[in-house]
Amino acid sequence: MSDDPKLALIVSDSAKAQAGARSLRESQSWVSPQEADILVVLGGDGFLLHVLHEMLDWKFLKPVYGMNLGTVGFLMNGPHDHVSITQRIAEAHRVPVRPLCMYATNQNGDEFSFYAINEVSLLRETRQTAKLEVRINGRVRMEELAGDGVLVATPVGSTAYNLSANGPILPLGSRMLALTPISPFRPRRWKGAILPESAEVEFRIREPGKRPVAAVADQKEVRDVATVRIAARAERELTLLFDPGFTLEERIFAEQFQV
Repeated sequence: MSDDPKLALIVSDSAKAQAGARSLRESQSWVSPQEADILVVLGGDGFLLHVLHEMLDWKFLKPVYGMNLGTVGFLMNGPHDHVSITQRIAEAHRVPVRPLCMYATNQNGDEFSFYAINEVSLLRETRQTAKLEVRINGRVRMEELAGDGVLVATPVGSTAYNLSANGPILPLGSRMLALTPISPFRPRRWKGAILPESAEVEFRIREPGKRPVAAVADQKEVRDVATVRIAARAERELTLLFDPGFTLEERIFAEQFQV
């Protein structure tokens, strides 16, 4: 009896991904995502994040091996070559990814909760500067942060929007979060903070009627928020698989030494 894991193939609807899937479909037997031990995802980073979010919603968490047949592919492996997919998966390194959970309350008192694998960001909705009170573990650390907004990023997300906002790149396994202001006006020289993953971050919107703010957990948006609380969820840990020498950690190192 074979000890190979049962694999499910999940493919983006892009023409490039669909074309790349044809030979894979013929290379071996595939099962449904529910039956599988490992999910093989073909597409780009956006599609991979979509699949990871669906797993969180489905409440079953399985290792994911991504193949880049999209645009960026930072979270993906290279396209398949002459090595079988089962061999590549057998040799792959496992990278744990702990999502954030955003708990948001809008100005009407409605409550929302969404997961974020990259980051949770708060953004001004109008030309008016956002003004936010920042609390860490229930203690006010900044009475007023004024600017375009602020974000909290995971190590995986630290090379995405967080890096564009001049936030720090966090090593995988650091169990840290990046708290990064977006175009801060006051305090003008504040560059943000690095927090332990165990920290609970809360934002309270000052003058919400005059200065409305939207909260975004990856792609899920809640407008006109009054408060936003963010906490990492260790019990919802995800697993990404990477080829040897093509690990996410190596790419994070490379980002830090670009000239």
